[in-house]
Amino acid sequence: MSELLAFKDVHAFYGKSHVLFGVDMVVNEGEIVSLLGRNGTGRSTALKAAMGLVAATGSIEFRRETITGLRAFEIARRGIGYVPEGRDVFPALTVEQNLILGEKKRRGVPSKAQWSLDDMYNFFPHLKERRHTSAGVLSGGEQQMLTLCRTLMGNPDMILIDEPTEGLAPRIVDLVGEYLIELRNKGISVLLVEQKLSIAMKVSQRVYVMGHGSIVFEGTPTELLANATLCKQWLEV
Repeated sequence: MSELLAFKDVHAFYGKSHVLFGVDMVVNEGEIVSLLGRNGTGRSTALKAAMGLVAATGSIEFRRETITGLRAFEIARRGIGYVPEGRDVFPALTVEQNLILGEKKRRGVPSKAQWSLDDMYNFFPHLKERRHTSAGVLSGGEQQMLTLCRTLMGNPDMILIDEPTEGLAPRIVDLVGEYLIELRNKGISVLLVEQKLSIAMKVSQRVYVMGHGSIVFEGTPTELLANATLCKQWLEV
């Protein structure tokens, strides 16, 4: 598999607060990689650094082109989608208007998958039922579905997804897992921050574990689960 997104000695900061310490990480074409760790270890910051939302040094490359220092919209135009933890929707707009706003022009290499409104409604039929409803009155699970689908409407080659199952009912968690597997089947690369190990282990080809702003493990889900000492030190609450 060819390299798609690469972190090379990445340090990130919030003002004078040093959060990431020399992170090295790779996501290949068509691969789902989960970034695991306890809350506060820097996982979300890594996604924000890749998306140009926090100050970073070192090198972040997409398709072997340096994107460090670019603005978020410039990174999005290169083919990276971002699903933030906060389920950001436009509350006064309808479900369908939110999805249409996700459409954007792409520069460079065409996306492997081209997504339409019908695709989104097939993914999550409940969104079709609610397509004329204001996004602000949707449940948390419905807003998460909408945010995931709106990101896909931009036809990205890669999606950065931050805690998509947090606070969701088990039925919706299962739907999100199916969504992630469908992305993998379509050849879309994903860098996933996920607290639920059951989901991360099911959908990921590789995992990284982060502790105190640094990568402390890289390997397959099977290799991680076989390392009881590491799991206890860095993952158990």
